[in-house]
Amino acid sequence: MAHERITRAFDAKTPSTARMYDYYLGGKDNFAVDRDAAEKVLATAPEIRPVAVENRAFLGRVVRFLAGEGIRQFIDVGTGLPTRGNVHEVAQAAAPGARVVCVDHDPVVCAHARALLEDTGNVAVVEAAMERPAEILGDPALRRLINFSEPVAVLFFSVLHFATDAAPIVAAFREVMFPGSYMALSHGVPSQVPGGSGKASEVKQVYGTSNSPGGAFRTEAEILELFSGFELAEPGLVPVADWRGSAPAPAIGRTWLLGGAGRRV
Repeated sequence: MAHERITRAFDAKTPSTARMYDYYLGGKDNFAVDRDAAEKVLATAPEIRPVAVENRAFLGRVVRFLAGEGIRQFIDVGTGLPTRGNVHEVAQAAAPGARVVCVDHDPVVCAHARALLEDTGNVAVVEAAMERPAEILGDPALRRLINFSEPVAVLFFSVLHFATDAAPIVAAFREVMFPGSYMALSHGVPSQVPGGSGKASEVKQVYGTSNSPGGAFRTEAEILELFSGFELAEPGLVPVADWRGSAPAPAIGRTWLLGGAGRRV
């Protein structure tokens, strides 16, 4: 029997992780419930805001690097609300004609993305939960743009820590990725949290009220295991601000998230 598709109807009473992230970045596509939850996080961890900015800059550097490696098709899992420097903008600026599929489970995110991208060529939006990778991979919109007999980049920017079990998600994509493809991610790590695991637990408790209530912080070793079958590109798995940045980042922006990109072997 086919699995029931996971979809999440719009709920203005439940904080959205995507809209909270939009708030950290200074966006306006958020509601009072999102701002309230985000402010609770910031009260505990004010460094989250500069970390979100550094993570966005990391996204841009990764996508430009991948375009330079010859990647011309991208799957952005957990794409979030459109803002400046979206994956499709960076990819198509670096490699005109690049094909991008934006995936998210949040109906508000998908509605915004479709409105923004309706006149943009070579970009599609898939509404699906990352916990059901077979639904993502089998979606007709994705299949129209993505050719798995060629290298592809699968991107998980600051989303896998919302999954209770991330390994099967990554493995499902890895199995269909042509050699020379890339997987890139950023992921929350307790050892990177200033103030230790207690602060991380408080933040996780706030996110437990959101539309992505599960998930788990993972150790550096556990994140490295997600790169099984991939060769990490230099400089490896590092704070996102340190990944091929042109200048040293402030110490506060080097916390919470580790990031890296690996080539499928």
